[in-house]
Amino acid sequence: MALLIAFIVFLISMIAAIFTGYSMIIALLIGLVAFSAAAAHKGFGFKEIGSMALEGAKDSLIVIKVMCVIGLVTAAWRVSGTITIFVYYGMKIITPSLFLLIAFLLSCLLSYALGTSFGVAGTVGVIFMTLARSGGVDPVITAGVLMSGIYFGDRGSPVSSSANMVAAVTGTEIFDNVKIMMRTALVPLAITLAVYAVLSFLNPISHVDAEMVAAFETEFVLSPWAFIPAAIMLILPLLKVSVLISMGLSILSGVLVAWLIQGVALPEILKICILGYEAQGEGLSSILNGGGLVSMLEIVFILLISSSYSGIFSGTGLLDELQEKLSMACTRLGRFAIMLIMSTCTAAVFCNQTISTLMCCDLMKKPYLDSDSSINASVEASMTELAIDMENSVILIACFIPWSIGCSVPLSFFGADFHSLPFAVYMYAVPICYLLMKKRWFSGDAA
Repeated sequence: MALLIAFIVFLISMIAAIFTGYSMIIALLIGLVAFSAAAAHKGFGFKEIGSMALEGAKDSLIVIKVMCVIGLVTAAWRVSGTITIFVYYGMKIITPSLFLLIAFLLSCLLSYALGTSFGVAGTVGVIFMTLARSGGVDPVITAGVLMSGIYFGDRGSPVSSSANMVAAVTGTEIFDNVKIMMRTALVPLAITLAVYAVLSFLNPISHVDAEMVAAFETEFVLSPWAFIPAAIMLILPLLKVSVLISMGLSILSGVLVAWLIQGVALPEILKICILGYEAQGEGLSSILNGGGLVSMLEIVFILLISSSYSGIFSGTGLLDELQEKLSMACTRLGRFAIMLIMSTCTAAVFCNQTISTLMCCDLMKKPYLDSDSSINASVEASMTELAIDMENSVILIACFIPWSIGCSVPLSFFGADFHSLPFAVYMYAVPICYLLMKKRWFSGDAA
């Protein structure tokens, strides 16, 4: 009963935060107090509970490091003209019947390189939506196409905060996860490309806004050197270079390009990396402004507090009874089917990808550890299977619920609403194809 009351308090706090506009941190702190009280009701001392919470928070530190560096990367890419150069030449090669396909592929490329959905949605996404509206392409379809693109990288990039969070909470290797994620994404990606090729042909763009092209040319020196920060992020992780080292080199190259090519003073570059970029031209401010270390601070606090929940749940056994019931359900329906149900429920209730991911991991970890499946004839029901199942379910589903932050924020950038979601083909093709094909990757009766 104490746990149920704690969940109700947490849910009410989260709903209040969403509708009042207050930071989610406040709701998370209230939830932390509520769950701590439930643990105390079970007989644990507050000193013990505090230690459990700290232990859980420690698990998020590696992800927090990556997220802070991502904030620096997004600023460096803006000031160096890296984002601009991709979009500029993307606009140059656009042909009327390939607009939507190019929008998807370019957003995939940048989201994979940056590992951030919101960053790409707020930059490249806004640009393509502007082009679509001015060029007579259905903005509802365009927004759905861009949703697919931005979450391609958010799910499967080695520098994605969500991918690193899943690796951290499951104790798996990020590069091993990325390899499997890419293989499991091949069929959904092929389906998505085919659908968008048809939609592109049926919805050609009439023209490209020349004023936007001119604004890019005025604001930046459009040099090929601006491709280097992105090339570093795309190539080095594939060569198994550390994520942090790859991002560090990308930041360094971005700083050098901004200084030597764009002519921005080093103190100004440092300020931008910390506080974010502000475009000089009015027409580009809504497209390029943002990034920087400060842009990640709220997310860092959310992750720290959310991770402390995991420590309390595992240390006190508050979820044991529910996990037992989930284990029995997994035996009957299969682990991934139950993961899909839990992903939808947690995303609908908590409206947040981070919290939904942590809750699914906490609730489903025991069923996976207790199962009899195997992964490539190695240890059965490994955490790798749990990680991939989460990547193919909650990471995308949490961003497919209309009132979830992962869905509402990008759509607000695009000036669109939930009517665009049926066109986000990749986001639901992944879980559907994986549900049908999982035994190809993970054997076992309850896979």
